[in-house]
Amino acid sequence: MNDQKVSLKEKIGYSLGDCSVNFVFQIMLVFQLGFYTDVFGIKATAAGTILLLARVIDAFVDPVVGIMSDRTNTKWGKYRPWVLWTAIPFGLFFFLAFTTPDLTERYKVIYAGITYTLLMAIYSLNNTPYSALHGVMSSDINERTNIGSVRFVLAMIASLVVQGFTLPLVDKFGQGDDQKGWSITIGIFSLVAIMFFVITFLSTKERITPPPSQKTSIKQDFNDLKKNGPWFSMFIVTLFIFTTLSLWGGGMYYFFSYYMKPEAIFSFLEQFNLIQNTSGDPSLLQKLMGTFGLLALPDKSNAFSVGFSFFNMIGQFVTIIGVLTLSAPLAKRFGKRNTFIVCLFMTAVFTGLFFFVPEDNVGLAFTLNILKSLFYAPTIPLLWAMMGDVADYSEWKYNRRATGFVFSGIVFALKAGLGLGGALCGWIVSVYGYEPNIVQSTEAIFGIRLTASLVPATTFMVSVISLIFYVITKDFNIKIQSDLLERRQLQQSASALELEDVSIN
Repeated sequence: MNDQKVSLKEKIGYSLGDCSVNFVFQIMLVFQLGFYTDVFGIKATAAGTILLLARVIDAFVDPVVGIMSDRTNTKWGKYRPWVLWTAIPFGLFFFLAFTTPDLTERYKVIYAGITYTLLMAIYSLNNTPYSALHGVMSSDINERTNIGSVRFVLAMIASLVVQGFTLPLVDKFGQGDDQKGWSITIGIFSLVAIMFFVITFLSTKERITPPPSQKTSIKQDFNDLKKNGPWFSMFIVTLFIFTTLSLWGGGMYYFFSYYMKPEAIFSFLEQFNLIQNTSGDPSLLQKLMGTFGLLALPDKSNAFSVGFSFFNMIGQFVTIIGVLTLSAPLAKRFGKRNTFIVCLFMTAVFTGLFFFVPEDNVGLAFTLNILKSLFYAPTIPLLWAMMGDVADYSEWKYNRRATGFVFSGIVFALKAGLGLGGALCGWIVSVYGYEPNIVQSTEAIFGIRLTASLVPATTFMVSVISLIFYVITKDFNIKIQSDLLERRQLQQSASALELEDVSIN
């Protein structure tokens, strides 16, 4: 077998692609619903419906992209070219989706529906091949986990930037005009995303190819997938994890904006010297934070945006540490499946406990976020590493490999989860009487607390249950890799003999 080791330079180059995706992903995860209701100016029910209806189109787009990428043959490989081809459209539609036109609410709904749907279509054209690329960079199971770890460390750094700096940058660039602030901020993110995609294309290499004898058959791709039990388990896991993340992200936006007391947030920030100094020279930290708008004003007018950004940054920082130090060692010791089950279960527990956070206890909210992030961190790279294992299982079981098609279903589950979570959040807060930019009723506050705690804890548990039925244990995974290695070596030897016979004749 050819060398399946991947250099750190290539791992970083590949990982920058996920940084790009995370500019969009994290915005959708945390800010999309709040942007639509409080900035763009449409109702929560309309916003939630837009997020969900786009998934209907995705049900057709995602498998088509998987089929197309599996059948792409260029000198650069099957999946790398798609990352390059979609880079500029990805950045363009990202910018348009967060630019507010001067229209009536009815036409704003139409504009939002069109731009969001097109953004999600480009997301599929880009992220399905990008995700599949992970599965063909190496056949070494530990190397694949290491690629995932580097990928998600860099992705979490991007997440930290997006979750931590978006609202302060919006305030800084908008100067009271949030629509302008959002447009400029997303414009900057879009340009960086395009640049990172180009680097990913230039720095990566595909090392695994389908078996030489494999026949191209869309019908067989579907038949293989229908019989792939581990794929179905991971589809459900992905669907409900990203439903939960979107639901919780949107819920926490409202949780900090309308439930937590601004005075309590301000007092908490004061303990970390994140308050604008009006009586003397600011410290070096204050100057740095002030550059990005991460200082609360004395009148407490931006306490929410600074407090929520700090909350997200702390969570992302803990996540980065967890991915870097825990994911690979735990997976190597206990197996991916067992690590995933335990860590996700504990994540659900700490998510549910947010329901009991008093409105003035900001410290408790931060503590729960740290614990939740620490337990969730090891699961992040495992999800995609396990999907590579699922593609291997399909090749092992049916002697056919369709990495892009396997990953396309998971990318669809991811985006369906984002849409479903956003829709659920919008519908729940609307049912309880939420109205944007006003003091909320007791019933609306209760609905907001549910979306930030008990409801996402429940959807997390659905993923835990699905993982129990995932059959690729640590020992089974090792057997699959050993059998595939032997099979590929025999195929290479057979191909070499055929070439030798041809040259002799």
